[in-house]
Amino acid sequence: MDKKRIILLCDSSELSEVVYNYIDELYGIDYVIVDNAVSKSTMIKRRAKKLGWLKVIGQLLFILLVSKPLSLCSRGRIQQILSENGLSNKPIPEEKRMCGYSINDEQVIQKLKELNPDLILVNGTRIISKKVLQSVTCSFINMHVGITPKYRGVHGMYWALVNRDYENCGVTVHYIDEHIDTGDVIYQATVTGTPKDNFCTYPYLQVCEGARLFAKAIEDYFSGRIKTIDGTAESHLWSHPTLWQYLRFRIGRGVK
Repeated sequence: MDKKRIILLCDSSELSEVVYNYIDELYGIDYVIVDNAVSKSTMIKRRAKKLGWLKVIGQLLFILLVSKPLSLCSRGRIQQILSENGLSNKPIPEEKRMCGYSINDEQVIQKLKELNPDLILVNGTRIISKKVLQSVTCSFINMHVGITPKYRGVHGMYWALVNRDYENCGVTVHYIDEHIDTGDVIYQATVTGTPKDNFCTYPYLQVCEGARLFAKAIEDYFSGRIKTIDGTAESHLWSHPTLWQYLRFRIGRGVK
């Protein structure tokens, strides 16, 4: 395949570093635009308006009392997952990245026009505006850690396990449209965890598989072989569990 200009739009997470390193080694990523995180106060207010304060308080308690401690305790398992899959979490080189802006800011639009990419990959950003999607002529392809459209939103593997829906426990690579995880599906793959895994390691298992799907999508996209597939007709948008939801499913269904 001739050298193509590939741009990555992503969040500042370690998972995005994993995606960058894998794809950069195979195809080369010309530039990375890192989405500036929404402020915590703004995010909390938005969630409360949509979900109600009781649920949002439960989600915050889950993050503080479960997710953060669990993440620290899971570092060994995370490194094991990366090592077994030959993946790296090296930082994205500073000279190849743009930070400090919302992915929908005018500065990002101007940068994309300047870069004139052949393909844009997306991982972990906020919803991308129609104005950004229309700013360049190439496609935007996203990795979603869940099987869409049944597990849109966040923590798709966790919720699939909670529902004992193992055939929809996985990862999706899809085209991006203006909505949340509703674009045409390109590839999907199921993911199986181990007794060592938990809420904080599930996304690493998904990204390991998703990075390979990304690579396959890139190859097929530039060779003209890419096709979309039919996803499940059922659609649901999932959010963070509350503390009491997590405890109920941990005790009652053994989902960590």
